[in-house]
Amino acid sequence: MLICVTNQKLCKDDFLSRITQIAIGKPQAIVLREKDLDLAEYEKLANAINEICTRHQVMLIINQNIEVAVKMKHENIQLSMDNLRKNKKKLKEFKNIGASIHTVNEAQEAEKIGATYLVAGHIFPTACKEGVPPKGLSFLQAVCDAVVIPVFAIGGITKDKLESVLKTGAEGVCIMSEAMICLKPEALAGDYRIKKSNTY
Repeated sequence: MLICVTNQKLCKDDFLSRITQIAIGKPQAIVLREKDLDLAEYEKLANAINEICTRHQVMLIINQNIEVAVKMKHENIQLSMDNLRKNKKKLKEFKNIGASIHTVNEAQEAEKIGATYLVAGHIFPTACKEGVPPKGLSFLQAVCDAVVIPVFAIGGITKDKLESVLKTGAEGVCIMSEAMICLKPEALAGDYRIKKSNTY
């Protein structure tokens, strides 16, 4: 399964057109990241992208901005561990709750708090985390073994690494850079669609 993560700064063409093309390919979800926007700007963009995702029946996940998600009555949220801890009482508002984790202990804690899936990283070297050593496949394996909820790998993921990632027990992968710059965004989800031997 593929989750696409947005980053307007990397996108050289029309952003909403690219999101539409990605959605046409039917990934598992699109995470609206966009950390540089203020809440009003983020909400406006979230509403526009939500229309696209609804039209193409693709899940939109609101990243961090829990106020926007509540206002939109949107049921999918992705949170850092800090935000997950701070917003325990608000989690009942959501159906799909993702937590970004970087240790096995965080994975177990997130599951106990109420996360329904995890994003674990970064697994391979990536320009987004330059100078920070990657966690590697052994870390991903340890996370998958430590929890029962689905785990998605992030960081330096490419198609040639997909099989080795899925062998750890991961449910799927998250990609950002490739989603924002590839020549055929509508083909992206299909390129990352490999059947796992074990499924949830």
